[in-house]
Amino acid sequence: MISIWFFIGISLAVNGALILAAGLYQLVNPPVGPSVVLYQLHANVWWGAALLVFGLIYCFKFAPRRQS
Repeated sequence: MISIWFFIGISLAVNGALILAAGLYQLVNPPVGPSVVLYQLHANVWWGAALLVFGLIYCFKFAPRRQS
């Protein structure tokens, strides 16, 4: 039986990777006039990295194991 937490980890990791990639793209190509109040903190980079790490932790911790 596969744990639901394994699939939640996959979802967190994929969403984190997408958010992190978008944040890194904005670091390389900053917008002309950012309308976000605290743009200089780059929250999407931090939250994307955090989601990716937590998702990978969940994937490894709750991964289905082969049983012989």
